[in-house]
Amino acid sequence: MPTNILMPALSPTMEKGNLAKWLKKEGDQIKSGDVIAEIETDKATMEVEAVDEGVLAKIVVPEGTADVPVNDVIAVIAGEGEDAKEVGKAGAAPPVKKAEDKPKAEAPKQQEKAAPTPAATAKGDGQSAPAQAAAPQPKANGADQSRVFASPLARRMAKDGGLDLAAIQGSGPHGRVVERDVKAALEGGTAKKVPAAQPGAQPGAPRLAPAGMSDEIVKKMFEPGSFEEVPHDGMRKTIARRLTEAKQTIPHFYLTVDCDIDALLKLREQVNASAQKDKDGKPAFKVSVNDMVIKALALALARTPGSNVTFTENSMLHHKHADISVAVAIPGGLITPVIRKADTLTLSGIANAMKDFAARAKDRKLKPEEYQGGTSAVSNLGMFGIKDFVAVINPPQSSIIAVGMGEKRAVVKNNEIVIGNVMSVTISCDHRAMDGAKGAELIAAFKQLIENPMAMLV
Repeated sequence: MPTNILMPALSPTMEKGNLAKWLKKEGDQIKSGDVIAEIETDKATMEVEAVDEGVLAKIVVPEGTADVPVNDVIAVIAGEGEDAKEVGKAGAAPPVKKAEDKPKAEAPKQQEKAAPTPAATAKGDGQSAPAQAAAPQPKANGADQSRVFASPLARRMAKDGGLDLAAIQGSGPHGRVVERDVKAALEGGTAKKVPAAQPGAQPGAPRLAPAGMSDEIVKKMFEPGSFEEVPHDGMRKTIARRLTEAKQTIPHFYLTVDCDIDALLKLREQVNASAQKDKDGKPAFKVSVNDMVIKALALALARTPGSNVTFTENSMLHHKHADISVAVAIPGGLITPVIRKADTLTLSGIANAMKDFAARAKDRKLKPEEYQGGTSAVSNLGMFGIKDFVAVINPPQSSIIAVGMGEKRAVVKNNEIVIGNVMSVTISCDHRAMDGAKGAELIAAFKQLIENPMAMLV
């Protein structure tokens, strides 16, 4: 029987992807593990491997196609003994019926083959790692709205259409309700309507347009021809959605300290001077102030019980190591590579890791596992001359520090006014995960390490 190749989900939150390029053409022999296509998400370009063998009979979605929904058929493979041309003419193979649609006396058969496994590496990366198995997911139906397993897009569409999500049959993996299910329910009128919200009810998912205004209303506020309209790309849409949700669902509080960085600057100079050089005189590493900030935050989290945590609906996750997410500006937006177990790394190790991440981030070649997760984060705008600012927490993290520039200021030392190098740092904390006293303890530990940087070396 022909095998459908489906658009894979390259991350837990991915709903659509761009089919950038086919690396195989119709009629080519396909073996399991062959890289067959390149898929673009909002932040990376990933190679996709085949999980079945046969002949590529038909390419359903041509390269260059944007916004292809996850689990849509993108190509068809003809199996052993099948006529590839006939399979190609027939198009996509019909999906196998789900177990719940069959007579109870009949044993359920294997469902339609899963989507191709994303290659363990991003485009251009020679390293590989075993693919992660998909975790079992709860069933979509038979539960209240908050328990229904559905994609964020499906939830928004159901809400906008006034549909009861729990009444919609999911066709995604493990019964997940996806975009096409909601569209079908809207067109066929097969789903129940959600009762109208009562006065005082909590608002639903936030709109991304200003104050609930539609695009047309906003554009009418400006003179025609006075602006150029540039459609949002996937990255900008993701940033807008996630940060809007973060600000509206996470109760932020902020704490600011001024750090004396004279000792840190001196130690940085000594550390960099100690770096071995190759035959061309290039040092093995170059530690930046930001690298030392990452290390200080990681150690502060490790040394402050109850601060290196993640809040979930039913529990608090206490992490054994500090994974620090670092905001990196790239064309069109930003990405946040994660330094794993930063509390255990040397300054040179952090410096080299950040150098690698920054280079690959600009080419959008980071793997999803390299920019997802993290227990806290660093956002540094000091290089732009910013004195201080506050940053938005990026879930699932429970804190983020905003680092301003180091500058000479008048400070009091030994009861005398002297000139010193000072850096302002503001921490944003999730009040669900930690209270004010715990946040203060964390930023105080960070300040202690910045002002006594030798503690980072031992």
